Amino acid sequence: MITEPLSLSVVSPCFSEEQVLPEFLRRTRAVCDSLDLPYEIVIVDDGSGDRTWSIISEAAAADPRILGMRLRRNHGHQLALSAGIAATKGAMVLLIDSDLQDPPELLPAMIERLCVEGADVVYGQRRRRAGDSLFKRATAAAFYRLIDLLSDVPIPRDTGDFRLISREVADLLCRMPERHRFVRGMIAWVGGRQVPFPYDRCPRGAGSTKYPLRRMVRFAVDAITGFSRRPLQAATLFGIAAVFFSIALALYSLLGWVSGVAVPGWTSLMSAVGFLSALQFLMLGMLGEYLGRLYEESQGRPLFLEAGRVGSGLAIGERTRVRSERELPHAAIRD
Repeated sequence: MITEPLSLSVVSPCFSEEQVLPEFLRRTRAVCDSLDLPYEIVIVDDGSGDRTWSIISEAAAADPRILGMRLRRNHGHQLALSAGIAATKGAMVLLIDSDLQDPPELLPAMIERLCVEGADVVYGQRRRRAGDSLFKRATAAAFYRLIDLLSDVPIPRDTGDFRLISREVADLLCRMPERHRFVRGMIAWVGGRQVPFPYDRCPRGAGSTKYPLRRMVRFAVDAITGFSRRPLQAATLFGIAAVFFSIALALYSLLGWVSGVAVPGWTSLMSAVGFLSALQFLMLGMLGEYLGRLYEESQGRPLFLEAGRVGSGLAIGERTRVRSERELPHAAIRD
């Protein structure tokens, strides 16, 4: 809920988006100008290898309300998004990707819903996903339903990171130090009044997706292990089931020996051994995911490394910005 004078921060992480970034900045600035309120656009270059940083620097030189942040290397979408949130100063913060699949022109309607309904979060909920392949739509639908089934926190289905959040929610996010971040899940965990905003997702403005299958799988694993203990509970249940299966197999073998009936040969035995071995490796893999997260969190490394900034962003709200940075311990190291 907004409790201070209206001002807006737009946060957009980007990775090698030189083809679409100029159009994104043009459309976003046009929408923000029409709102007649103080605003800033925070663009985070997540270690791009093309002209993305040059475009950001030129835009910031022409308009100081554009704040460019350059990370020293590619940290991934969720950490780049977190870096941008930590730098914001506005009373409202819009999270949006720069590929134009989420239209910035929806911002005025989202602000109206945030203010009129007294919400803390207005999250974009996709009705249709234009431009995505059948495989991408099917796997996305399966992922959202799987995380909804497994998560200890209710996470809305068919939602991405496209959402408008209040300053309070942004500050709470900055206080969460975990490294394997699933931002939409973290926002759901914060609670408060969160309302949906249905919309139709557009095709990419230009370029190609930066989320290949490998990153999608890693993202899904981070989401599940970060917001659910059920894989560990499933490991226990599978272990109990495997014990009963082994007992039944032993009784079957003993009954065959007592009755003088030939016990099935090595094929059935090896099948049982293979099944139990595969089950053990599966459970060890699940445990390894959780232990790996604990190991990386215990190292205490900064969430992201910042190489530099251009522009100044909002000229108001310095108190809010300083509080956010203080509440994010070891968040960034700047040159």
